[in-house]
Amino acid sequence: MKMTQRVRTQVRGMTIAIGLMALIGGGWWWHETWGWHLPMTITQAFQPDAPMNKDMAVMKMEGMSGSSSMTPSNTKVSPLQQELIGMQTAIVEKRQLSTTVRAVGQVTYNEQHITHVNLRISGWIEDLLVDFTGQHVKKGQALFTLYSPELLATQEDYVLALKAQENIQHSPLPHLQQEAQQVIDAAADRLRLWTFSDAQIATLTEQGIPKKAVTFFSPVSGYVINKTAFQGMFVKPDLTLYTIADLSTIWVQAEVYEYELPFIQVGQSASLKLEAFPGEDFSGRVAYVYPYLNKKARTVQIRLEFSNPQVRLKPEMYGTVIIHVDRGSRLAVPAQAVLDSGRRQIVYVRQEQGMFEPREITLGPKVGSYFEVIHGLREGEHIVTSGTFLLDSESQLMSSGNMMGALGMGGVKMEQAQMGKMDMGDMDMNKMKMDKGGMDMKNKDKDGMNMMRNLKSETSQDSQ
Repeated sequence: MKMTQRVRTQVRGMTIAIGLMALIGGGWWWHETWGWHLPMTITQAFQPDAPMNKDMAVMKMEGMSGSSSMTPSNTKVSPLQQELIGMQTAIVEKRQLSTTVRAVGQVTYNEQHITHVNLRISGWIEDLLVDFTGQHVKKGQALFTLYSPELLATQEDYVLALKAQENIQHSPLPHLQQEAQQVIDAAADRLRLWTFSDAQIATLTEQGIPKKAVTFFSPVSGYVINKTAFQGMFVKPDLTLYTIADLSTIWVQAEVYEYELPFIQVGQSASLKLEAFPGEDFSGRVAYVYPYLNKKARTVQIRLEFSNPQVRLKPEMYGTVIIHVDRGSRLAVPAQAVLDSGRRQIVYVRQEQGMFEPREITLGPKVGSYFEVIHGLREGEHIVTSGTFLLDSESQLMSSGNMMGALGMGGVKMEQAQMGKMDMGDMDMNKMKMDKGGMDMKNKDKDGMNMMRNLKSETSQDSQ
């Protein structure tokens, strides 16, 4: 059955009437709940000289290209409201700030005290005098003996040059003596390049007998941490025969979190606790802070240096690094007083007559439960430490009301915003009237009911 044109017209009229009823009811609820008024009619709002249009023009002239978030405004809270929301304040003052940084540390070799023993000539190891890994050697201690044809030939050249010089020492030709001395010096330099010591050259000069197997000595004191030399093997210059580490000082590698980095400085004292020595602390210092970040763990590696005369700290041990940080006397505020939006930090400062001012501040690092204050607060001011979020909500609500007024949204003004109060128990639809329309809500309800009755009657007649 098709709906007649008259029925469709009445349906549209009923839809418009219900929409107007919803709009007016919503406006009444907004007014009764939040205390906002709409002094302008819709017709006035679209007039060229209407306050709304003037305000919009002003806003366009001033520009709204900044942040979309509203700036909190000063808020007045009565003593009773302060008590209801549990508001508390604290004095901004200087405090002695100290904290402790803890990190897992791993004992490692001191890279500056590791020595590799290589040859500069090829040959065969005849006697292996230091023959196992972990053995302690002293500087100048014999490591092995080496037979090298080249080294033996150079020794012979040196001995022959000495004999030649001795034979011509009484020659009337001085240039012959100079040439003999040059040959001796050249042979001695080759021996030094092949790690011959001055003591060995002096012995060769004194005895005049080249040695088939030449002894090589340790250049440093320490522990053999790696050995590739074996008796009888043929060795080349590119082969590292021994790796010797001096363990009198040891390194400890640790990682601290990114936010703890402001507390770490080179030269800072630190202590190390090990499970192998319970109840004992080892004293050291921060030697280096690495210039890169572990992007996965968001940590920074630091290196600490510890004295290890008795070799109690052994590489690959794990322990706990403890760094005590003393920041001294700094202006600080409790952490719970700060509202951090990610782009700025705000605290609420108590003013006279129950007013609270939102103030943007610049913070330093967090030490314990306090933030260092770099800028924005003065010593002696009172800030809110409890109930801050409720106060901020009230302030944002006030700001939103001021923003709506500035935008000219029907002349909306917020006279008051009672926190937590949304009582609709006094709703009276009979009192809701349009500002200049001359039609109240009660009459509108009657018109709607009459329209529904007419529509029902006409529909019944069409059906018959």
